[in-house]
Amino acid sequence: MTDTTQRLGRRGEEHAARFLERLGWRILERNWRTRDGEADIIALDTECDALVVVEVKTRSGEGYGSPLETITYAKVRTLRHLAAGYAREKRSTARLLRVDAIGILWPYGAEPKVVHARGIEER
Repeated sequence: MTDTTQRLGRRGEEHAARFLERLGWRILERNWRTRDGEADIIALDTECDALVVVEVKTRSGEGYGSPLETITYAKVRTLRHLAAGYAREKRSTARLLRVDAIGILWPYGAEPKVVHARGIEER
């Protein structure tokens, strides 16, 4: 992964966190890592009392498809596992666990476009 790609990814994650905060969500963790994987954002969706693991995918163009199309079955399964592990570790009292995804299309020199997919399913 190039330095430019990593910077774009970090900018995308920051933009996604601000987007979620504007929705009224509380960000609990950023880049939470375990030996099983990493969650980009873990947040509390206060409207429905859900602990949400959010995968963020940022792309500068759609040459290889939309950002959300890059999320694989294996990644969703890992994210579900991370959500359950986080809930156990932190003794979460949230009523629901959910995995969401945010795709950000951010062409160089332009404003980012955000797509939020609630409750992504395994494919």
